[in-house]
Amino acid sequence: MSTEALLAIIGGALFLLGLVTVLTRRPKKLDRAQYQSKWNDLQALCKHQETWPLAVINADKLLDDALKRLHFKGKTMGERLVSAQRTLTDNDGAWFGHKLRNKLVHEENVKISERDVKDALIGIRQALRDLGALK
Repeated sequence: MSTEALLAIIGGALFLLGLVTVLTRRPKKLDRAQYQSKWNDLQALCKHQETWPLAVINADKLLDDALKRLHFKGKTMGERLVSAQRTLTDNDGAWFGHKLRNKLVHEENVKISERDVKDALIGIRQALRDLGALK
């Protein structure tokens, strides 16, 4: 077998391997109806002050789910947010929501204001819109 034929076979194999990798790693489209339904459910939690923390926690989970489904790299939500930062129009808002969630989960007796809850949910909602999960 000639060197040129061998190089052509190797080149073709590498091309096919690259093509398969690109096609399988391509981000999926998210099911907007499913995300909208979950968003509506967590908005209902905003009606009562005692369920505000749960609304923020659920919103953060929803955003993390979207980041995972779109194959943003990272072992943690924070790492995935860093990977997505160029995609997000309000990166600071998404981070505010995630940091508030961390505070609620890891600290005791956290008091949160209505303004903090609204800001967190606005930031997370915008991130979900940027990712195509919400309209």
